Amino acid sequence: MAQMQESHEKSSLTSFQRLQNELAKVISTIPHGEKLPSEPLLAKMLGVSRATLREAMRTFEGQGIIRRRQGVGTFVVGPIQVIETGLEVLESIETLAEKIGLDVKMGDLVITQINANEYYAKNLNVEENTPLIKISRVINADNRPVAFLVDVLPESIFTNDDLAAGFTGSVLDRLIESEKIDLSVSKTIIKAEAASSSIARALQIQRGDVLLLFTAYLYSTEGKIIDYSYSYFLPGYFRFQVVRRVGELN
Repeated sequence: MAQMQESHEKSSLTSFQRLQNELAKVISTIPHGEKLPSEPLLAKMLGVSRATLREAMRTFEGQGIIRRRQGVGTFVVGPIQVIETGLEVLESIETLAEKIGLDVKMGDLVITQINANEYYAKNLNVEENTPLIKISRVINADNRPVAFLVDVLPESIFTNDDLAAGFTGSVLDRLIESEKIDLSVSKTIIKAEAASSSIARALQIQRGDVLLLFTAYLYSTEGKIIDYSYSYFLPGYFRFQVVRRVGELN
């Protein structure tokens, strides 16, 4: 009877699900930190094309189980600490990581002074050619990139001098510490998005891998947009949750 049930469960799986199950078995036999067999060899072992294998591997990379390095190979990752938070309160990655004792550090940092084009002018509700400061950086945890963050602000609010000392990657924390602006709320749009070539390079993943994209507008108590940001997160390293009321608001 048990054999019949097992046979039925196997037959109900799609070919892709069966591939993922087989790939999971292979991964479980590799010690943490060691490389998986090469893609051609692994595809031959599992009887699939390399393109199909890559699709299956994306699921495991998104969960933080494996890490693919272009031109180097695919490595099995040890147990990871997941940054978990509700979305009701806006907090920086650094603040959330500190709560669980996870060491996060800023990686590559690029700060540029630009004039608002049509896109940024619209999203910040400012005139075109308004002086802006654009801050792009990578956040590392467990010795690997886990997030790529970009903030764009009017230069009247945030300048290079504001970043001169002690900037560790959080624009939000720096704004909270500042006495220039009283912050109010953040409106955020969340969606899944395939990594572009530039984002994939920054996060050391494959182009097309799925990331969580947060596009956010941070407002002052006067209703002005202080910061327009877009942040890419590796799903396997973050778990976001929302507490919602049942029924209509009073």
